[in-house]
Amino acid sequence: MAYIESIKLSNFRNYESLELSFDKGTNIFYGDNAQGKTNILESVYLCGTSKSHKGSKDREIIRFEQDEAHIRMMVGKDSMSYKIDMHLRKNKAKGVAINGLPIKKARELLGVVNLVFFSPEDLNIIKNGPGERRRFMDAELCQLDKLYLTDLAGYNHVLNQRNKLLKDMYKQPDLGATLDVWDMQLVNYGRKIIGKRREFVESLNEIIKEIHRNLTGGIENIEIIYEPSVESEALEESLFRNRDRDLRMKMTSSGPHRDDLMVAVNGIDIRKYGSQGQQRTAALSLKLSEIYLVEKIIHDKPVLLLDDVLSELDSSRQNYLLESIHDIQTMITCTGLDDFVSHQFTINKVFHVVAGHVYQPMGCPADK
Repeated sequence: MAYIESIKLSNFRNYESLELSFDKGTNIFYGDNAQGKTNILESVYLCGTSKSHKGSKDREIIRFEQDEAHIRMMVGKDSMSYKIDMHLRKNKAKGVAINGLPIKKARELLGVVNLVFFSPEDLNIIKNGPGERRRFMDAELCQLDKLYLTDLAGYNHVLNQRNKLLKDMYKQPDLGATLDVWDMQLVNYGRKIIGKRREFVESLNEIIKEIHRNLTGGIENIEIIYEPSVESEALEESLFRNRDRDLRMKMTSSGPHRDDLMVAVNGIDIRKYGSQGQQRTAALSLKLSEIYLVEKIIHDKPVLLLDDVLSELDSSRQNYLLESIHDIQTMITCTGLDDFVSHQFTINKVFHVVAGHVYQPMGCPADK
């Protein structure tokens, strides 16, 4: 089982310098809001996936008035240690090395450690727009399948080039001769993405149904339904048929970048007709399913990053969540320890976060 041994930060968010070692079990970061708890979880996720869970740009992550930031994370796996070094620069692409060897593609980082990040914003994944649900699919698929990451990056690059061409053609119609070339590339990448997303949703449904029944005391049945913008075999024809509209709108109107997930509870689309409680419970089921998907597909347990989620859940859902994570490494942020004490939950290591400094019990500084 992979786990995070330690992390070292330099000029990352509000941390000038920080070095922490973690327990293989449950690690709690508590303190008031806006002290830097989430930043620690973000650094772990960024170092393990090359992307911020918030979608932040590298320059936004670097400490104020600094030009560079560094993360060094040690990962234990199969009786071995892996060192991931990440170098963030304001005006250049990030540099990443594994065990001292630079990597060229983000996909080379994947597989060292799998991470599931769960924040209060994720509880709104059902009621928010389709972009949130696509990000959910992509974030998990990119960790589970290196080829998917490559195909998604290729698709997004071609999509941006096609959209730029549609804008340029407004003033230079003769550029349209190259549109067929971009369309064929978009179809090639798009079909692969649609196929992988469909397989992902099928695997998700095998896992989420039981989780959701347990969460709702057996009274709700959930089903996740993949809603592609266009079916794989019809993508090429759709691009051709919609060309005039795309030229008027100066953007590509069909393809995987328009996909959605429908979440049905007892046959009802809860995106539109579900209560807030139903939507939040379904979101919790989705996030818990990520943990079991990693175990099923990768045959490993992920590291779970819980960012102040417990305060957003009622006691029964808190209990179910805490019972589900007892055997995996977990990092949890919260404002206090009362919830864990009242649940008699095992805590292996505690950190107190105050204004960019981290202390361990008895007031001993955990950082430099």
